[in-house]
Amino acid sequence: MHDTTRPSSSSRRALVAALLAAFATTGVATSASAQNWPTRPIRLVVGYSAGGGVDAVARLVAPRLSELLGQQVVVDNRTGAAGLIAGDTVARAAPDGYTLMLGDSSLLIAQYLKPQMSFDPVKAFTPVAGLFTLPLVIVTGNDFPAKTPAEFIALLKKNPGRYSYATSGVGTVHHLGFEMLKGQTGSYVLHIPYRGAAQIVPDVMSGQVPIGVVSAASAIAQARAGKLRALAVMNPVKLQGGEDIAPLSDALPGFSAVPRLYVLAPAGTPAPIVEQLSDALRKVMEAPDLAQATAHQGAVPAYMPAGPLAADVVRESAAWGKVIREQKITAQ
Repeated sequence: MHDTTRPSSSSRRALVAALLAAFATTGVATSASAQNWPTRPIRLVVGYSAGGGVDAVARLVAPRLSELLGQQVVVDNRTGAAGLIAGDTVARAAPDGYTLMLGDSSLLIAQYLKPQMSFDPVKAFTPVAGLFTLPLVIVTGNDFPAKTPAEFIALLKKNPGRYSYATSGVGTVHHLGFEMLKGQTGSYVLHIPYRGAAQIVPDVMSGQVPIGVVSAASAIAQARAGKLRALAVMNPVKLQGGEDIAPLSDALPGFSAVPRLYVLAPAGTPAPIVEQLSDALRKVMEAPDLAQATAHQGAVPAYMPAGPLAADVVRESAAWGKVIREQKITAQ
């Protein structure tokens, strides 16, 4: 007796042909969609409130990108949970190039301190382009005993537990960067989390706390006024308006701790769209006036194309995870 439920060879061939045709049609449709992109406004999600530094940078980039793409780029502030609400919004969005995120390094740190977060920051996104770094500066009062990075490190190592340092919170790059410094020098300095530079700077000036880690914009303004000492920048860079601030790497070769801003798309966004976006952002970043416009926010242009950025995100994520494990940092 023959099994009448089993399809004949001719039926199987017809089925395979139909499936291949369907896949081919889908591929053509996806390709055509990518070629026609964009045909409607694009949303640039920002995880911080309107008026803040990251939002200000987004609003400088968005209209320039709109002009190049021929479609409006709308900044969408999704605040809360240190950028995780914005991250979740973009991670869940359709991978069609119409929802992007201006992400920052805090996304890569959060996965180690908040294991309950709803997405994996490395796997949930397609990196599009690196845009800016946000250099950090170690500041002290004018009467602090050390004046150079080498003197600073020697002082901390000689006086374990004597000094404390303030940052804008546990798990920030400000915090982890200083913890990286401690790990590399074998020093012990107590961390005091604050809410932000607006509270840190006055306390450093008054001597309430001897050391602070703040944005370059906050540090340079007060150092120029002679109200505090900008002792070292935490990544190897010369700052506009603060060229005399030595990098910490002068005393610790290779040391670098700096928040970064980059554009991310949902995972699975078609490569042609990512390439078009990355190229458009490169042109935005090449504008001669952009560095001056963003300097007020402490942002330094640092364009990186999609491919190298993808590798660098993996590297940066691993580096922050290493600091958190070695320094035994936990969310508070």
